[in-house]
Amino acid sequence: MSIVLVINSGSSSLKYSLMDMAREVPLAEGLIERIGQETGEISHTVRRVADAGEPAPAMLDATHRTQRPVADHDEAVQVMLHQFSEHGPQLGEHPPVAVGHRVVHGGARFFAPTLIDDLVEINIEDLSVLAPLHNPGAVAGIRAGRRAFPSVPHVAVFDTAFHQTLPPAAYTYAIDRKIAERHRIRRYGFHGTSHKYVSEQAAAFVDRPLDELKQIVFHLGNGASVTAVDGGRSVETSMGMTPLEGLVMGTRSGDIDPAVVLHLGRVAELAGSEIDTLLNKQSGMLGLAGRIDMRDILAGVEAGEEAATLAFDVYIHRLRAYAGAYIAQLGGVDVISFTAGVGENAARVRAEALATLGFLGIRIDHDRNERREPGIRRISTDASTVDVLVVPTDEELEIARQALSLT
Repeated sequence: MSIVLVINSGSSSLKYSLMDMAREVPLAEGLIERIGQETGEISHTVRRVADAGEPAPAMLDATHRTQRPVADHDEAVQVMLHQFSEHGPQLGEHPPVAVGHRVVHGGARFFAPTLIDDLVEINIEDLSVLAPLHNPGAVAGIRAGRRAFPSVPHVAVFDTAFHQTLPPAAYTYAIDRKIAERHRIRRYGFHGTSHKYVSEQAAAFVDRPLDELKQIVFHLGNGASVTAVDGGRSVETSMGMTPLEGLVMGTRSGDIDPAVVLHLGRVAELAGSEIDTLLNKQSGMLGLAGRIDMRDILAGVEAGEEAATLAFDVYIHRLRAYAGAYIAQLGGVDVISFTAGVGENAARVRAEALATLGFLGIRIDHDRNERREPGIRRISTDASTVDVLVVPTDEELEIARQALSLT
């Protein structure tokens, strides 16, 4: 069996999946939260994988939850190992041939999945200056994982790697070149693992070669980004040097006049850390409507709430602006895909985002769009000039695929 353990480690959390790559299905998934706090939250789900031809009802999955203090990431990995030992599957019977680690920021140094050694680990830690909220947690998880599985290859899979194909015109900011080079200021892009997976799945679904397609992928979750993919290569993306730029998100502002930051410092007398918190954690849908979940926003719109309606309108306005810009950059589009929590589940968001593109022959089928079905599906009409799809993302599977490719 080709088993890959995927670890996604944050500053105070560790998410993991044990993937059976022969069937490309998870055998178990878990999440350890509130690392370093008074009480940790632990969940471990054993997936019941059906035999060939046999249905596998979700009700047969078994989830085990518990609470206990988890001091650090080393202890979190030991908790993970205990969960496998206690609830299964047994790692002795399903030994990982590789461990794949999600790393948010690879800067301009990493453009592909990379075998982790001490030097790579140091480089990922050095890139924490570009992702202070993300890379330190990834490094902690890598170190703990390497100690727990010393004889297994560990592979770093970078959110930014897929966007290393951006042309200079797309990744360059118009500031002093020497300052930009000295401080590594440029667009890097994020959610690359998801954008890569979704664009490849979409090409397979429409049964056309990936290298012939012009695609736009909307990854709409609490964090949100959109990428223009030309022939399987990222050529434009909405997130920038950090995940703050671009679309309106759950708690992030997205695009904003940079002079607003100066104004808040000068007039509101906010410190840099306060502005950082404001734009990353108190803005977006939360700042506009007091809620993050799109389902709550849509309920507010239906109830006629002014704040929810404005928040939704701003959200859609930004989606349309990027859709139009990326169609122009690509010189046309063959496939538009929606993915992640909002993209996969909010029919009204999908319909409104493309509502003004009818002049290009893009047509959404109302019934297809409203229907909730598992798996990838088409929501455009048969007469639409562009295939519009809903494509469930699977970043864990993509990380496992890339990790396995180096073993």
